[in-house]
Amino acid sequence: MMILNNLFPVFALIGLGALLKHIHLTGERFLKASDRLVYFIFFPVMLFWKIGASPSPDNSTSDLIVAAIGAVATIYLICTICMKLFKVSTFAAGSFSQCCYRFNTYVGMAVILNALGETGVSRFGILIGFLIPFINVLAVSTLIWYSGQAIDMRQRLRITLRALISNPLIIGCLAGMAYSRYVGAFPVFLDNTFRLAAMVALPLALLSIGGTLTVKNIKDHLGHAFLGSAIKLLMLPTVGWFFLKVVDASPLSFQVGMLFFALPTSPAIMVLSSQLNSDTEFASAAIMVSTLLSFFSMSAVLLMF
Repeated sequence: MMILNNLFPVFALIGLGALLKHIHLTGERFLKASDRLVYFIFFPVMLFWKIGASPSPDNSTSDLIVAAIGAVATIYLICTICMKLFKVSTFAAGSFSQCCYRFNTYVGMAVILNALGETGVSRFGILIGFLIPFINVLAVSTLIWYSGQAIDMRQRLRITLRALISNPLIIGCLAGMAYSRYVGAFPVFLDNTFRLAAMVALPLALLSIGGTLTVKNIKDHLGHAFLGSAIKLLMLPTVGWFFLKVVDASPLSFQVGMLFFALPTSPAIMVLSSQLNSDTEFASAAIMVSTLLSFFSMSAVLLMF
């Protein structure tokens, strides 16, 4: 029942999003508009609200952050080696690398809210506030390296900084941490406003994820898409478990961390791949495979609880 109660609502909304797109009740224009609303407004507001009303990061949060950074860095090295061993093309390398460690924030927030409640969501929000910048640096650096473009170090830094500074999720997380530290509580009228905005964020995000999933490119990229998904959904949770044990993470941090490691890859890999000359067709296939298989990885983690 734990798996049914916590995962079924999330995958039901993703499936509904795919169905609505298939029967033409939603289309590209709607999906693009909803993505922008979620990414630039509703989700940053939700992160600001959840983190801003929570206590400042303590030692329990710090050990989760250290374990997550260590696990992601290790997987980054492993996927770089796998690209050589399994002959991933230069064109697909940047997309392949991202699919091994980038995570779907929206699915993570929905599952953790169902499984661990408000306290888990607050800790997850603080975690991603630190992880998103780190992961963006890895992703942009790899994409530029394999892009074939002659980009000097100054240009690389400018592209990376622009990706970080303009990221609404990072802004929402950092603003929430600052508010939590220096203020720590919202007036009732603001709290109620943010609560209403948060009620829009996750359902709309999950419908959009379902609407963007496609099987069109899977056949041509199935092998490498499965390899990237295996690294993301099998190796990352295994490595993450090891790091959480090393830092002696608290029970809540351990649960949040393991769900974080088991999340599907992020649809955002499509955006960076298209901007920096990497294989968007492979990215699309990897997102589809990873999202479907993540039901099993997250189920396994929930059974651990």
